[in-house]
Formats: sequence, C-alpha cells, structure tokens
Amino acid sequence: MTVPSSNRTRMLPVPDGLDGMRVDAGLARLLGLSRTVVAELAANGDVLLDGKPAGKSDRLHAGGLLEVTMPEPERPLTAAPVPVEGLRVLHEDDDIVVVDKPVGVAVHPSPGWTGPTVVGGLAAAGIRIATSGAAERQGVVHRLDAGTTGVMVVAKSEHAYTVLKRAFKERTVDKGYHALVQGHPDPTQGTIDAPIDRHPRHDYKFAVVAGGRPSVTHYEVIEAFRSASLVSVRLETGRTHQIRVHFSALRHPCVGDLTYGADPVLARKLNLSRQWLHARSLGFAHPADGRYVEFRSEYPPDLAAALQTLRDES
Repeated sequence: MTVPSSNRTRMLPVPDGLDGMRVDAGLARLLGLSRTVVAELAANGDVLLDGKPAGKSDRLHAGGLLEVTMPEPERPLTAAPVPVEGLRVLHEDDDIVVVDKPVGVAVHPSPGWTGPTVVGGLAAAGIRIATSGAAERQGVVHRLDAGTTGVMVVAKSEHAYTVLKRAFKERTVDKGYHALVQGHPDPTQGTIDAPIDRHPRHDYKFAVVAGGRPSVTHYEVIEAFRSASLVSVRLETGRTHQIRVHFSALRHPCVGDLTYGADPVLARKLNLSRQWLHARSLGFAHPADGRYVEFRSEYPPDLAAALQTLRDES
C-alpha cells in the first residue's frame, strides 16, 4: 500500500543542468523560490534527495529524485468590514468615493497592522469598491500614512481604477497638503528636489539618498509663528513619507513627527501625538467624463487645536 503524497509535495528529477549545484541554489532556480526559503525547507526536513533529507549545501546530481514539500501559500490580506469612527464620505457616485480619513486609520491591510482601515470602513458602510488591484488594496489608487489625515479617493468602478491609477502615475492629479513645520524655511517659497529611498540603517523609515527615486515637493509658507511655520505643499511625485522626509532633510521637520527628528518638547506643548500633516485638497479629472473636480478637507480637532495654541502665543 502506498501513502499518497501531500498536494504540496513536488516529485521531480534533477536535470543535467543542475548537476553539482548546491541544493539551495539549484532548487531556487528549479522552483522559482528564494534561496532563503529553500534553506528553510531543507532545515525543516522538507527536501529529500533520493529519499534522504538533504541539507542546503548538499550537492545535486543529475538524475537524482527530489521530493520537496512546498511551503504553505500565503493567504492574501483582506480588510474586515469594520466601521471606522470618524471616516466621512465627502462625495460618492458610480465611479468614485472620496473620503476624509481620520488619524490612526490605514488605507488598507498590511502585515503587522491590526488597526482600522479605509477599505474595511467602506465595506462596513455598504460601499462596494473596484476589485482591481492586489487583494488587500482593491480599488485603492493612492495612500495616506496612518498618521496623516485628510482627503483621498477610492475607485468604485474598474474603469475609474484604470483612469485614476494612470492619472497618479502621470502626475496629473493636484495633491494639496498643509504641514506645520518647525522653524522658518528660507526661502519662504521653493521646491525641494531630492531623491528618496529606504533609510540605509532604519528600514522602517525613508531618507534622501543618492540614487533614490526622483521626488519633487513644492511649498509656500502661508503663516509664520514664533517656533513654526504653516506651509502649503504641492506634490509633484508621491513617494512614501515624501513631505516628512523632505522637510526633515531641510532641518524643518513636521511638528510632532518624532520619527523624522521633530522636537518632542514642542510636540508635548501642542498636545500632538503624530505629525502635523493634513491632505487638504485633491483635484483630478473625473474618470466618467473628464470634468475637473476638487475636494477639500478641514483640519481635524488635534491639528486645529495645535494651530490655535501657536496663534495665541504669537
């Protein structure tokens, strides 16, 4: 009687081209896995060569029989339909839904995030969105950090998803932000053109890095206080943490943004537990008929209160 193999088990002969190669290198090429994954499989006893467990550094021989128990496929992240407090719908039609995102809400699920999401909040409200895109971010055409508030658009129709993704890629979307930054930028109006990539030592944040992705931020100071300035920002590109990284590089980090060097004393004084950064406006050609539409978001209570404190002391 033979015992049927698991549907995750692959039986395959070693081809001539892999003769003499290490198990991890040969199997990585043969199965399209990374050498790290293959090494883990070998360490767990999930790689047999001619019926015997094979280590990652063992050598393959042409004609040998490999038996590999493949890793469990990763389950795609999906957003649970959970109501999100403070998530407001600013506009909805057949193609798009424009929302005002509150603080502490991610746009879509991601590894390690257990908090609320925009996608889950829309599902809980009975709003169906496009199915285009990766499973965890269907309908999502752009994102805001969990700690950044303000206006964003989500595609409801597949046509809208295609049109809006192209518009963001081609930089035809007008993205307006307000940021409260420490100190007084000089000049008071200008452009920050500096490439951004992962921080060389801290992979949870980003930095201006030679050879990084081109990143362009336009700004103008609209109100100055003793210790900070309120700036209007227009993004030409849309890199992760772009505004936070660029103003930190100028030594004018967003107030409250401790990750990027903000003064914790000023943050406590203004009762801020996150960066003072708000997606103020969003304008684009409507995917249905091409007419220009623009939507605005008012400051949330924590940002408005911090601003008022600065005005009162100035």
